Amino acid sequence: MQTEIIISGFGGQGVLFAGQLLAYAAMEQNLQVTWIPSYGPEMRGGTANCTVIISDEEIGSPVVGSPKVALALNLPSLDKYEPLIKTGGLLIVNASMVDRSPRRTDIQTVMIPASEIAESLGDKRMTNMVMLGALLGNLPILPEEAIAKVLREHTTERMQKMLSANLEALKRGMNYLAEKVTS
Repeated sequence: MQTEIIISGFGGQGVLFAGQLLAYAAMEQNLQVTWIPSYGPEMRGGTANCTVIISDEEIGSPVVGSPKVALALNLPSLDKYEPLIKTGGLLIVNASMVDRSPRRTDIQTVMIPASEIAESLGDKRMTNMVMLGALLGNLPILPEEAIAKVLREHTTERMQKMLSANLEALKRGMNYLAEKVTS
């Protein structure tokens, strides 16, 4: 099993942090992992993305041309990465920041109002956790507890203050489709 994931958005949306959480959680599960960040000189407000590969075997190359999964936190990210996803792959889109539906029909798409969910929890900075939860809820590559453990053990004291809120954001993202279907 090898899963290539691209997480992309504006600088300041926590794209790189979400990728780091996935990478650390995969390592905690004794999986092979690579994490490569990429961001423009603008940082906050510019483009940012990261590539995470999780595998139960040695990873041959950290470079990904066609990921299995893409998380698009904004419209430029959707425009850039939607065409690259492997057929049968997964695209998760922050519907709060995108004004169009994905065009491809050969992939699974999840439109989630991640920014709105994060704001309802009190802080739009948790959008990345909602998106990460949507990933885990639609492609169970790692258990929720692995992400929770990393949040507890590998984040700064400043981030620890947001631990329970981040865990709730993760849960909301994981349960979004189930809640939507039952309501």
